[in-house]
Amino acid sequence: MSSKGGGTALTRRNYRLASDMDKPRTTGIINEKLLSDYLHRVFPTVSRQGPAVASIRKPLGFQDLGAHLDRLLLEGEPTEDSKDQTLEGRLGPLTVVLDHTSGFEGLLFVDDDLLGVIGHSNFSSIRATTCVYKGKWAYEVLISSQGLMQIGWCTLNCRFNQEEGVGDTPDSYAYDGNRVRKWNVTTTNYGKSWAAGDIVSCLIDLDEGTITFCLNGQSLGTAFSDIKMGPGVAYFPAISLSFKESVAFNFGSRPLRYPVEGYLPLQNPPTADLLKAQKLLGYIKTILSTTIDTQEERLVETECSSWKLHGEPTILVTLAHIFNHFAPLMCKVYLVEDVLMNFLLGILEGGGSVDEHPLIQQLLDLFWLLMEDYEVNECLKQLMMSLLRAYRFSPIIPDLGFQIHYLRLTTAILHHEKSRKYLLSNVLFDVLRSVVFFYIKTPLRVKEAGLEELIPTTWWPTCFDKEGKDEREPKDESADERLRRRAYERGCQRLKKRIEVVEELQVQILRLMLNNKDKGTGEASRYIFLNKFRKFLQENASNRGHPTALCPPEYMVCFLHRLVTAVRSYWDEGKRMNPGCVSSEEAYVPPQLFYNGKVDYFDLQRLGGLLSHLKKTLKDDLASKANIVIDPAEIQASSMDDLDEDEESGAAQRPFGAAAMGGALARPSWLSSPTLGRANRFLSTAAVSIMTPRRPLAPPEKVKIRTLAVEQRTEEDIEGSHGNDGLLLGRPLEEPDEPITEKSLLEILDGIVMMYNLSVHQQLGKMVVVADDVHEYAIALKDTEEKIARCPSKRADIMEELQKSQKVFAEKLNHLSRRLAWINATIYSKEKMLDVYWLLRACIRTVEHADNTGSLFAFAPEFYLNVAMNSYSALKNYFSPSNCMDQLPGYEETLTQLAAILAKHFADPRIVGTDIKDSLMQALASYVCYPQSLRAVERIPEEQRVAMMRNLLAPYEQRPWAQTNWILVRLWRGCGFGYRYTRLPHLLKTKPEDANLPSLQKPCPSLLLQRHMAELLSQDKEMAASFLNSVLNQLNWAFSEFIGMIQEIQQAAERPERNFVDTRQLKVCATCFDLSVSLLRVLEMTVTLVPEIFLDWTRPSAELLLRRLAQLLNQVLNRVTAERNLFDRVVNLRLPGLESVDHYPILVAVTGILVRILVDGEKPG
Repeated sequence: MSSKGGGTALTRRNYRLASDMDKPRTTGIINEKLLSDYLHRVFPTVSRQGPAVASIRKPLGFQDLGAHLDRLLLEGEPTEDSKDQTLEGRLGPLTVVLDHTSGFEGLLFVDDDLLGVIGHSNFSSIRATTCVYKGKWAYEVLISSQGLMQIGWCTLNCRFNQEEGVGDTPDSYAYDGNRVRKWNVTTTNYGKSWAAGDIVSCLIDLDEGTITFCLNGQSLGTAFSDIKMGPGVAYFPAISLSFKESVAFNFGSRPLRYPVEGYLPLQNPPTADLLKAQKLLGYIKTILSTTIDTQEERLVETECSSWKLHGEPTILVTLAHIFNHFAPLMCKVYLVEDVLMNFLLGILEGGGSVDEHPLIQQLLDLFWLLMEDYEVNECLKQLMMSLLRAYRFSPIIPDLGFQIHYLRLTTAILHHEKSRKYLLSNVLFDVLRSVVFFYIKTPLRVKEAGLEELIPTTWWPTCFDKEGKDEREPKDESADERLRRRAYERGCQRLKKRIEVVEELQVQILRLMLNNKDKGTGEASRYIFLNKFRKFLQENASNRGHPTALCPPEYMVCFLHRLVTAVRSYWDEGKRMNPGCVSSEEAYVPPQLFYNGKVDYFDLQRLGGLLSHLKKTLKDDLASKANIVIDPAEIQASSMDDLDEDEESGAAQRPFGAAAMGGALARPSWLSSPTLGRANRFLSTAAVSIMTPRRPLAPPEKVKIRTLAVEQRTEEDIEGSHGNDGLLLGRPLEEPDEPITEKSLLEILDGIVMMYNLSVHQQLGKMVVVADDVHEYAIALKDTEEKIARCPSKRADIMEELQKSQKVFAEKLNHLSRRLAWINATIYSKEKMLDVYWLLRACIRTVEHADNTGSLFAFAPEFYLNVAMNSYSALKNYFSPSNCMDQLPGYEETLTQLAAILAKHFADPRIVGTDIKDSLMQALASYVCYPQSLRAVERIPEEQRVAMMRNLLAPYEQRPWAQTNWILVRLWRGCGFGYRYTRLPHLLKTKPEDANLPSLQKPCPSLLLQRHMAELLSQDKEMAASFLNSVLNQLNWAFSEFIGMIQEIQQAAERPERNFVDTRQLKVCATCFDLSVSLLRVLEMTVTLVPEIFLDWTRPSAELLLRRLAQLLNQVLNRVTAERNLFDRVVNLRLPGLESVDHYPILVAVTGILVRILVDGEKPG
């Protein structure tokens, strides 16, 4: 962008400050001498003899300033000749990018700036547009994902394919930090492992013939020497990467993060512009530190930090001249990053809170005043991009100083209202992945992150019980262990405090984005954020599996926790101002959000099915309960539209009213986000989808509501106004008529729940791996130490090997325990646990309120029930042993509320989705396996308990009965004949794969629920007969299938040519056996609790049921007990997968039934 002409800068814009209008000032342009002194102070002329002496220099006024400034800027500018000299040794375009026209192999996504790339096939390769043949050159690669990649240099002769990439051909050389190797046809160990957020520098010295790599500025040593050189040999930067791996290149379009002395970047830095920008910034700094005292007619030196933009014409006109040259330069990324960002960071270096640095606010005011809108927009965009890149690719150091530094500047910029709104509207969600600002990366290399200094002493639990908790009581610890544990805990606390500083800054950023009082310059920030946030959720909900659009789950976890903190703080502030509102502790989402069309749920499934179907079938209920009328023409249109979509895509129907992204392009790539460009250039085939609304949404007649696309909503649509309920339109009678909180916060809470469902829960489960590794290594180390203690002194060779193993395990545990401290502080801390618990309680209350609306419950999205179940599972399984769920406030009451939801809704006719029904059934089955949660089921009201048992005893035909049967078995286990075991007796010597499985919990029978079952079966004779007939039918089927399967297995095992059996077949066989045993146990339970069903001959079905039972038991005994029969032979084969198939479980179940019938059959006689 060329600088605008000289002369006075006032031609650019008519400058007038608000302060001029607020308080009339008499100040005019100051006298000529003072003005000349001031301008000479700001723009000093340096001649060869030194600075010009005040007495002999020419007077300087505004009329000469343009020419004077042009002259100053031309001084020291490199000549055309010197510019050309730096190009020697390099061929190709001056602007170096990736060669997306001919220099690639495989499928790749490339960002718009042609610097970021994502692999989209098995092994894709791409090279740059420029090559080098002489001299010393460098470029940097920002690693966005730590998978399989080979980065380095190649010649034009290299031919790559889907199997061979950079380093696999003779004239190509590569470093691979995933496998920690270097490649040039053959491969050897080299370097260190890299992680997402690292920077790799690739250096080539074509004078000496060497190639070297650096990781985060630390040299990894010379990788290759004596590389091929000479006429016709030139090297291109190149990369090969596997599916979904991503990086971004910096060839010199931005300052290199780790420049190496003697090596030039492939792309020339803009030296002339850089010199100009630094000079102009120097002039601005002088203005900031100089005050004109008009009374005494002198210039006064002042502190920069106290400078204010008062609107004195002299200063403004001077600044306007500077900005005439400075503004166009601030649109270039290199200059923004090297000059402006460093200047602003320097202002904040003094420490203190961001509010104590008003200078940044004044400077931003100046930018908006003296720069054209397009210039300030581009400048802010580039500044935010540079900050995000710097934050993400800074190495972790013990005090997290780099991260704090960049977050403080981000906070300072977002404090500026106009800048904040521009960035929110156009940059933070559209161009940038601003969620990166809320992420704290986990260091893979503990030593470099300084964790050894922060946590000098490591510790790990040494005695574990089956649930992975440290079995040993503190009093049983040795003094040495206690000291180590306490030192480790102190180190963890130090680390946690440092991480909390970063988290606090991240929450501040979010609070600025959620400000709803800044209405002075148009729409408040919160409503801009809300619409962008909804769009962000839509992309992540609808683009599952599309690599360029999904937010990585590790970012989503951090974003969720910061958002919960920010939302709760605003919620509680609202409560203090309006005591009638609900506190954040009691937060929930009211049910009308689910059906009034004000909040878009995209194509997410509702409990009652498709939205279009619900609007058709429940239109009368909507009219009577919520005062909302659906136009018949709208129902017809939505039905036709769903048909069209089914024909077009064959995918699930899109619900009516799903707001689409109004013509917006598909999301930019998350994975290659260092370059922050949209990844919508798909090499090989076009891969950009544009989503547009299918039709305008017609509002219903009875209540005037506007159903708008997300980005069109205003504050009034969300918060409402007089006579308009906003998001809470259509309140049902069951819902209390009291304010909850600001309605915008309700929508953000709804979005947080959706985020948890999309990927947060899955990520919480993934990070548990580190704790599991610590557990496994601790057991291995303990085992090794015991072997060392037992090793005979004469076997020195064995002792040496054992000591080597001990050393390896101890080193690994030291590393892992420090890494675990970091993960516990960032993901599994007490505060994070309370966030997930808050979410669980909010979901429970939301489901309870929706349930009260009767048939309108069908409109609730499925994810609320999913999150209620999953968040409970996370609290129970992922946060222990460091934090225990029992210590949470109101824990037992919450367990009981969740039990009531599971008990009521697992057979709720309003819920139609088979997946959610299965999930509810599985959650209930898991719930009854653990004593605490089983007691919670027993605490729910009796009416609900009886209804639950009635649903469990419904006939097994036409429904998934295996889980129901499993629930009944768990309620009985511990009461049956020979049924007090946790694991089968013959398996006790083997170690279970996962001791935490519900099926491996100690028996905890429920006598209360057994009593309900007995009462129901004895009172309702018809239900008892149909239930037992269905159990006998399923037993007949399961046992027959089992016998058929073991015959096939026996035949396969006896064939000489095939001595193996399909594992799937073995699995099905074991499942049929387990089902047979569990059905027999349910029969034993029924015979024990209600013997009269079989033995009271006054019941019409008793004789028939007893006869059927006797036949089946006879069949089982015949098959299982005969000597050297089929069952015996298969059991003795001991096939993997058939471990549970044995005589004991099935025979004790049959014996239990027979004993009860014999005992109870004697009584009447």
